[in-house]
Amino acid sequence: MRNNIRKGFPSSDRRQDRKRHRTFSVVTAMALGAMTLASCSPSSALSPDTVGSSSTESDTVQRSLDALVSEDGLPAALASIQDRNGNSHNYTAGVGDLTTGSEVPHNGQIRIGSNTKTFTAVVVLQLVAEGKIELDTPIETYLPGLVRGEGIDGHNITIRQLLQHTSGLPEYGIHVNDEEIRYRYADPHDLLDIAFQHPADAPPGTSWGYSNTNYILAGLLVQKVTGRPLAEEMNRRIFAPISLRDTYFPSPGDMTIRGPHPRGYHRTTPDSPLSDVTEMDPSWGWAAGQLISTTSDLNQFLHALLDGRLLPAAQLDQMRTTVHVGGPTGLEYGLGLTSRTLSCGGVYWGHGGDIVGYETRGGITDDGRAVNLAVTALPSTASATQHVVDTVDKALCS
Repeated sequence: MRNNIRKGFPSSDRRQDRKRHRTFSVVTAMALGAMTLASCSPSSALSPDTVGSSSTESDTVQRSLDALVSEDGLPAALASIQDRNGNSHNYTAGVGDLTTGSEVPHNGQIRIGSNTKTFTAVVVLQLVAEGKIELDTPIETYLPGLVRGEGIDGHNITIRQLLQHTSGLPEYGIHVNDEEIRYRYADPHDLLDIAFQHPADAPPGTSWGYSNTNYILAGLLVQKVTGRPLAEEMNRRIFAPISLRDTYFPSPGDMTIRGPHPRGYHRTTPDSPLSDVTEMDPSWGWAAGQLISTTSDLNQFLHALLDGRLLPAAQLDQMRTTVHVGGPTGLEYGLGLTSRTLSCGGVYWGHGGDIVGYETRGGITDDGRAVNLAVTALPSTASATQHVVDTVDKALCS
């Protein structure tokens, strides 16, 4: 499960992309054996609330989703588009369950991986606005004695560096055994113990490097400052105020997805059979990747964020102050929020998330057009990965 821990940063731009396709090797009774996507009959559908969307938009989005299924071999794809006037339209393609052949639930729940980081960052920045946390104060001030290791000292790592992935902290997810963790609970401190057995990747503040370890610390920071569980703080500060009815933080031991959902699948190589990996213990992602949501809730969250309903202007400006992640991608990273250049001009803001069984991509433009897309398996080729990103671009530019 090392890949589903590191998940979330837009796939084609990961700093250590060679780790992208390491296998999720859990073998369970849920394995689908020789069944492949080709043995099913993919279906595509527009949900009833697509009425009112332009024919150009509908055609563009539907063709793109259909291609992700028919050409890239993904079991299902689903997308939500929210226009500048707040009207939402949902699209689906493929099969929601390869065993039964059932349809993809419109706006079904999915595991959203590292989109969770944006939610965690919002809570931290709300606490900054309340004067309970200072961005440029070392994490040592709040969690004394916790951040220690070879080249690692909490006295030298600020909250800002954690949220922006410039801390130099090592990634824990690449050091765990896939087969052992799918059904096993992990405490956040267990994850830090794994990370801090390894040396720092770089001195703090010297370079950008994506590490889920940063957001495990951010979650512990929230709990230390508030005296409440991170899940409760997310619900109280984000989910309830903006009515994210289909978004939740799974409770310990909850390995299922509560509402209607497409099942998630994984293949170890582009030609291997798909295995059903819908059920898992997501605690290995915690503040970095544990949330379950829908594509429309993600759009609603991003609207509320950019509209200033979740953060004061000063903290939103800090969140949108970015550093370049490297490479000719047009991608920048702020405080739990990315910006990516659009082919039609301008940028969109979001994050993205991968967890074994699901990949989500999307964002919102400055003028309020939002798109989020999910597929029900991690793309197993570079071209399929790019096609997911391109679909978001097409939808935002149509």
